[in-house]
Amino acid sequence: MTKNDDQSRGSKPAGALSRRTVLKGAAAAAGAAAGSGAITGFPTIWAQEIKDIELTHVGVSYSVVKAIGDQASKDLGFKVTMQNLDTSAAINRFITQPNSVDIADVEGWQAKLATRRGVLQGIERARIKQFDNILPIFTRGEIEGHEIPREGISPYEAMYIEEKDATELHEGVTDWMTFLPQVYNADSIGYRPDLVGHEVTEWKELIDPKFAGKAAILDVPAIGIMDAALCFESAGLISYGNKGNMTREEIDQTIDKLIELKRAGHFRATWTTFDQSVNLMAAGEVIIQSMWSPAVAAVRVKEVPCVYAPVNKKNGKEGYRGWCNGMALMGHLEGKKLDAAYEYLNWYLSGWQGAFVARYGYYSPVPSTAKEQLSPAEWAYWYEGKPAPEPIMDPYGVPMEPEGAKRDGGSFIERVTNISCWNTLMDEAAYMNKRWNEFKVA
Repeated sequence: MTKNDDQSRGSKPAGALSRRTVLKGAAAAAGAAAGSGAITGFPTIWAQEIKDIELTHVGVSYSVVKAIGDQASKDLGFKVTMQNLDTSAAINRFITQPNSVDIADVEGWQAKLATRRGVLQGIERARIKQFDNILPIFTRGEIEGHEIPREGISPYEAMYIEEKDATELHEGVTDWMTFLPQVYNADSIGYRPDLVGHEVTEWKELIDPKFAGKAAILDVPAIGIMDAALCFESAGLISYGNKGNMTREEIDQTIDKLIELKRAGHFRATWTTFDQSVNLMAAGEVIIQSMWSPAVAAVRVKEVPCVYAPVNKKNGKEGYRGWCNGMALMGHLEGKKLDAAYEYLNWYLSGWQGAFVARYGYYSPVPSTAKEQLSPAEWAYWYEGKPAPEPIMDPYGVPMEPEGAKRDGGSFIERVTNISCWNTLMDEAAYMNKRWNEFKVA
């Protein structure tokens, strides 16, 4: 998931947050609890010592959101600074300048890479208060009897190590985690129903010749190539052994097809940022493209029709591309700063952040705490897929959906059980990046 440092899937100026009263008094209670040691279990002196601590949380802007850091700082009593970088710049910083980061915001594949480089320290499972309430997606690799797919790198595969300083992943729950999941979703295609003229339910529509000059694809190699693979597989043009870990031959087939489409004028544009995708769609320059759920909502806020395609799995094909971001502890953290980092991790799963990200379409690994901070109408719309009982607002109180609207793709369970692959780091990543660059300059 890549965005530029000044772009976001849902972030706006933190000041706008005051338009919503979502804490219901929790902030004041949290402040009092922190001072008494009720949250941390530390003596009262802890509250006096942490005031000078500052944690630097670095990552992509759709999950590392200033408004979230501001609320955490208010509730916890120490400063949290959010810094945004795109995916490539972020992983490069984690590896080459690890001491400049305290909390690394990572996807599963980044956690795998950073663990192997030895720049992280394991998160002690026993210190995560809500661990037993984390969804089985992350603790058993399944949900509602549906096994989480293993094409790409699922969160379950990337989340555990055997020892605090281990450099290889471990299959299944252990006492140590590489990262603590904090936000995830299922991505597909956005389209303009007024200009497309029919319902879109298959990835192959993105490469249909009838949309030549009106289509766009995400220009992030590791993700864009998977979106392309979903299209080619859907159309019956290429068969893959594992879209999430392609062979060189499969990479060549995929990139060659992309170059063919580009030279034929099929793609009006490629995009890398949230705002680019929104502007292309809202202006009608593009009428179908790989897209993020909050970007579709942002187009609709402009009173322009836009739909997120329900690409449900069928006949062994289709399905959403899943992704998950989590927070990792950098290896240099120790003492009170490490203790503060654990307080921050626990705060993330306590409900406020989960409700905040729900309001632009993302899910919490602990929905039970997010539900406590959402209104019944918000829960019905975002998680249950029911018609909105009242108008739905975004995280900053801006009207997003009218009464009666239903979330594209249905309920949380419908969406996550239709994930077919996950964002990934291929064995042939260097070769794939080289070929993707050939597509970009073709």
